Amino acid sequence: MAVINSIADREQEMKTWRHLLHQHPETSYEEVWTSDFIAEKLQSFGIEIHRGMGKTGIVGVLHGSGKGTAAIGLRADMDALPMQEKNEFAHASKTPGRMHACGHDGHSSMLLGAAQYLAETRNFDGTVYFIFQPAEEGGNGGEAMIKDGLFERFDMNTVWGMHNWPGMDVGKIGVHNGACMAAADFFEIYITGSGGHAAIPDLTIDPIPCGAAIVQSLQSIVSRRITALEPAVVSVTVFDAGSALNVIPGAARLGGTARSFSPEIRKLLEESIRNITQSTAKAYDCGVKIDWQSGYPPTVNHTDESSRAVSVASDVLGAENVITDLPPSMGAEDFAFMLGEKPGSYIWLGAGPAKEGAMLHNDRYDFNDDVLATGASYWARLVESELPK
Repeated sequence: MAVINSIADREQEMKTWRHLLHQHPETSYEEVWTSDFIAEKLQSFGIEIHRGMGKTGIVGVLHGSGKGTAAIGLRADMDALPMQEKNEFAHASKTPGRMHACGHDGHSSMLLGAAQYLAETRNFDGTVYFIFQPAEEGGNGGEAMIKDGLFERFDMNTVWGMHNWPGMDVGKIGVHNGACMAAADFFEIYITGSGGHAAIPDLTIDPIPCGAAIVQSLQSIVSRRITALEPAVVSVTVFDAGSALNVIPGAARLGGTARSFSPEIRKLLEESIRNITQSTAKAYDCGVKIDWQSGYPPTVNHTDESSRAVSVASDVLGAENVITDLPPSMGAEDFAFMLGEKPGSYIWLGAGPAKEGAMLHNDRYDFNDDVLATGASYWARLVESELPK
């Protein structure tokens, strides 16, 4: 097999959808225009729709030609990022401060393309649930849909996801057996001292050297407390203090993220950050408050489903173009919540070299339209393979 001809013939239509979605980016739980657009397309294909799950989420329901009771879920995210686009092409964002910088416009378009094909052919026996999820970018949209009864209302056996992957060649698909994306937790550290004149620091309790010492010490967690064989990251990304060159401030704020894969390392990172922060603040006579925000859990593929994903990807692109030995990414993905409830697999779709170094979340990134037919064909073949007639 290969890319489905009838899907390839409609690549321009998918490209048009993708460009419209790119022009109208909406961030977490604000995907009103996006949701309306997707719902209208699904209905035009003759697909039953259910709206309002996870606030702006949509589930499309399509039954095959037989009487089979098996069912699968295919998920695409549809939210954008709160950032200003710097691209100047015709389909650039029309909304200031909003941009599809992660390819969710392409993900939604590929799933729509598969839905259109499957609604026409119905060459499967069972039920497909097309899940268009809001708020992937830090908004826990997957978890929100689950809490709204996604898996109770739509009884699927498995659930599947996909992400475009710049840096992997077009015509390649990556499938992990096990972890593919990390857990992502976040922290903010509020340091309080006693400010004063910069010329007489002895009459102050300066929070800046305290903050600098905390930053330095946090770097030792991964290098000295975690085995080199276990992936982990601690990054301090915010250091905010002061407003004038001759004033020692009374407070400082640090912030950052911790990434891991195992529950044990995830717990160790939090405990270490807390202990180092508190002991260092005490040594500098500063007060401290730590705000820990548990984020997405690790995204972990299920073995059997990943094996079947490899088989389908091999049918579409050839076995030589399916990569199964990729290291996992330290990025995070809230499809993790769905894989925590149902077996399934999350694949990476090669998107080629990023334009001018514009990787995901860059203000000049743009989804590669050349992979639309490949992604939609993978979805369609997956349904036909999982729900054979």
